[in-house]
Amino acid sequence: MSAFSRLTPLASALPSTVPFVGPEAIERQRGLAVLARIGANENGFGPAPSVFAAMREDAGDIWKYNDPENFALREALGTHLGIPPANINIGSGIDELLGQIVRLVIEPGAPVVTSLGAYPTFNFHVAGFGGRLVTVPYVNDREDLDGLLDAAKRENAPLVYFANPDNPMGSWWDADRIVAFAKALPETTLLVLDEAYSETGPANALPSISSLIDMPNVVRTRTFSKAYGLAGSRTGYVISTAGTAQAFDKIRNHFGMNRLATSAALAALKDQAYLAEVVGKIHAARERIGGIARANGLQPLPSATNFVAIDAGRDGVYARAIVDGLMEHGVFIRMPGVAPLNRCIRVSVGPETDMALLEESLPQVLKKAGR
Repeated sequence: MSAFSRLTPLASALPSTVPFVGPEAIERQRGLAVLARIGANENGFGPAPSVFAAMREDAGDIWKYNDPENFALREALGTHLGIPPANINIGSGIDELLGQIVRLVIEPGAPVVTSLGAYPTFNFHVAGFGGRLVTVPYVNDREDLDGLLDAAKRENAPLVYFANPDNPMGSWWDADRIVAFAKALPETTLLVLDEAYSETGPANALPSISSLIDMPNVVRTRTFSKAYGLAGSRTGYVISTAGTAQAFDKIRNHFGMNRLATSAALAALKDQAYLAEVVGKIHAARERIGGIARANGLQPLPSATNFVAIDAGRDGVYARAIVDGLMEHGVFIRMPGVAPLNRCIRVSVGPETDMALLEESLPQVLKKAGR
């Protein structure tokens, strides 16, 4: 299959890969139906009823472009966070925003520091803009803040990525440690602090807005995909100084936001009572997953996210056998991509029907895998 002959040398050199294989692709490739979709860190409990009502009410306006300034959502987020709207910018999910950050900062060959095995979409964007990844191994299943700091200084890196709470391990650092890390970075290094799971972790894992808001070299990314249950609507945002946040306006797709997604995000943000309820369900489901793991001789790791990483006790080959075996039962899960993290499997939270199918299937899969 031939491609257009005048792709850039960079684009021509990139591998034809995507960061994730979706459950839909697995269904097509393997002829299997996903019965329990608990692998993509989606929120299986879904958004608030008020969100569905808002989308239905606004559906008649779908013929209109969304407000290119995202004024209403920025205002609502500013009120919610206690900061001026100028400190916020909007994008269609954190994944898009990560690409914009890399585009703003990275030139071909520039070093970019991240953790070995951390969120792969960030690496995908770095490669797409010609950056050079410098990776730091996890230590005790947590991102190594000292190692990241050393690498950023050693490489004079313009960009460093750190997620708290972390994907794929679910681990976290306390807020004071994160603030100290941010302040120890050179002013010429931009910290991407990915807080996709900010609502599901302990309160002491989340730095206050005021602790970092005056630092031009810190961009915090957040999303409506996880706790708010709106992964399919693709709505995320950045928090930074006004100057850094507004730099996104130079490169972003100004008509990139879906009008109904904006309606959904506004309604979700307004319904904090439902958010509290669903976060409680997420915490309970994490305990349920942990109990299923322990009952089968596996070790769940502590989690501050909407998933649980489970140490399967061997290596990546064995973990892959569990992932593939569960899919034979219609249970879709994932696993970390690199050793030693790939000794684990990763199970997202979901309703009790999903948990029950996991509980029923896992012993059969482990037996077949030779546990």
